[in-house]
Amino acid sequence: MNTPDLDLSRREFAAGALTTVVTASVPGATAAQAATPGPVAGAAPHMTVALQVNGRGHALTLDPRTTLLDALREHLQLTGTKKGCDHGHCGACTVLVNGTRINSCLSLAVMHQGDSVTTIEGLGTPDRLHPMQAAFIEHDAYQCGYCTSGQICSAVALASEVKKGVPSHVTADLTALMRLDNAELRERMSGNICRCGAYSNIAEAVSEASGAIE
Repeated sequence: MNTPDLDLSRREFAAGALTTVVTASVPGATAAQAATPGPVAGAAPHMTVALQVNGRGHALTLDPRTTLLDALREHLQLTGTKKGCDHGHCGACTVLVNGTRINSCLSLAVMHQGDSVTTIEGLGTPDRLHPMQAAFIEHDAYQCGYCTSGQICSAVALASEVKKGVPSHVTADLTALMRLDNAELRERMSGNICRCGAYSNIAEAVSEASGAIE
């Protein structure tokens, strides 16, 4: 006995029987109409979200479940921001929202109505690099490059945090002038993973460029 064929015929029989019942119960309905699925009950209505991205205004009509990461990549084609783990673990999707770094894979686009978003594309241009971008090139602070955009966005926010005196988990004296020493730098960049292991070069680039960022 050929079991796979028997299983298939059972499925076909069940589908045919269901179609017959549905067709018979709806006057004038054909088998093709009965087999055509209708709209999903409770489907979320789309929403319009206004964002300022890299200095430009955008009004996006989105499913409210769309993450900020997918809105940037799939709707605005800003693919410099990478989708790595999609769970907030690797930092490849880091962008700046109103100057604060976030994991864009963990944040819904509709949560950012009217917010200012800066991606790697908005930090500098090939002929006028941001100081952090230039430092990453000078110190060869990347290999495959997949995590680099998130590393740079995170480092830019890090420099701003230090200048504002925002403490980290390893800050020992909350009353002293904030300094970006090795422990502070590594703690503050710990949310960005480099699978190639270019951490020492990244640390050098961030340390050098932080003093040049206003």
